[in-house]
Amino acid sequence: MSFAQLGAQRALPRVFCLSLLMAGVAPAADSLNVRLIGTCDTPDSAHGVTVSGDYAYVADWDSGLRVISLSDIAHPIEVGHCATYSSAWGVAVAGDYAYVTDKDSGLMVISVADPANPVEVGRCGTPDRATSVAVMGNYAYVADDDSGLLAISVADPAHPTEVGYYDTPGQARDLAVDGGYAYVADFAGGLRVISVADPAHPVEVGYCDTPSYAEGVAVAGDHAYVANYTAGLRVVSIADPAHPTEIGYYDSPGGVDYVAAHGDYAFVSDRPLRLTVVSVADPAHPVEVGYYGAHNCLGLSVSGDYVFVARGQAGLQIYEFYGGGVEELPNAEVRTTRCAPTIVRGVLFLDDASNDKPQLAGLRDVAGRNVLDLHPGANDVRRLAPGVYFVQEAQARVQAHAVRKIIVSR
Repeated sequence: MSFAQLGAQRALPRVFCLSLLMAGVAPAADSLNVRLIGTCDTPDSAHGVTVSGDYAYVADWDSGLRVISLSDIAHPIEVGHCATYSSAWGVAVAGDYAYVTDKDSGLMVISVADPANPVEVGRCGTPDRATSVAVMGNYAYVADDDSGLLAISVADPAHPTEVGYYDTPGQARDLAVDGGYAYVADFAGGLRVISVADPAHPVEVGYCDTPSYAEGVAVAGDHAYVANYTAGLRVVSIADPAHPTEIGYYDSPGGVDYVAAHGDYAFVSDRPLRLTVVSVADPAHPVEVGYYGAHNCLGLSVSGDYVFVARGQAGLQIYEFYGGGVEELPNAEVRTTRCAPTIVRGVLFLDDASNDKPQLAGLRDVAGRNVLDLHPGANDVRRLAPGVYFVQEAQARVQAHAVRKIIVSR
C-alpha cells in the first residue's frame, strides 16, 4: 500500500478519533488534535526534510542525506544514505534527484532513482553558506546566506552550473519558488520577491519589511507565510508580487524559526519549544488550532495530514494533525437536543426550554471559561477557534445532563 493510499484509508477513522479524543482538557505536552505517530533516528542532527512519494529525505548535518521509507507511516525506516562533504542543511527533491545544500560545499545533486542506493552525480560550489534550496523546472534556487539568491542550472544534473544571482540586503536564510518568482526570507531584510523569469538575471520586484529577523518562508496560493525570529508568523499577500503587503500575523511569545503551509493551515516551529498549527483560513486573523511540545524543530514538511519534522538529534518525527472537524453544508444548523457531541459549522441553534420561558445558556471552553452568551435560535460561532466547547444551560445547576458538548468546525 502506498503512502497516498494509506492517508486516504485513514481519513474516515480520523474524523471519529477527533470526536472521541477531544473529550477533556488537553494535556500539557500537546493539544488533542496533534499526535506523534512515528519516529526514525538519524546518525547526527536532522536539519532539513522533504517528502516525495513514499519517502522522506532528511538533510542530517554531518551524516549527509538519509532516505527514509514511509510505506508504514507509523514505523518509518531508513533504507539508504549518501554522505556529503560539509554539513547537510536543506533538501529538495524533483524527479529522480535530491538537491542538498551542503553549507560550505554548495549544492549537491544526488540521484535517488534507487532510494536504497542514493549516489552523488554532481556538485556546484557556492560563495557563502548554502542554507536552503527549491527547484523549479531546470533550475535549482539556493539561499546562500551573505551571497543572496543563486540560480543554478540543473538541466545536466552531472554538471550543475550557476547562471545568475541576486544579492539580497541581508542574509538569505530560506526561500520558496512559485509562478516565476522566488520568495526569500532575508534575515535583516524581511521578505524579498525576486523575479526568476530570466534565471540568468534575477531581479527584485518587491519586498515587505517584517518586524524582526526573517528566518523561514512558505508560499500557498496568494499568500506568503514568513517566520520571524522574535515576531511570530507574518501573513503577506502576494496577489501583486510587486507590492507584497502584510495582512495578518500570529503572535508567538518567542518567535518562530521555520514554517510550512498546506491548505488552510500553517505549521510553525514555535520558540516556546513546540510545533504549532495555525489556521489561516482567514489570513487576516490567523489563530492557533493545535500544538505539540517538540523542541528543536529545525525543518518542516507537510504532506496531507502529516507533518514531517527534522528535530535535530531526535531525528525525523512524524505528526498527524486531525484538523478542526468534519465538513458540513455551508448553512447547516445543528440543534443541541442530544447529549452526544455535535459538530457545528458556523451556526449553533439552541432550542427554547419551553414555549413561555426562554432558555438561558452560555458556551464554555475546555478550561471552563464562558466564551459566548447564547440565546434561543441561531447563534453565530464563526469567530471561535475550532475545537471542543460545552453548552451550559440554565438548568445545569440542578441537572448535570444539561451540559452538552459540541465541536466547532470551519
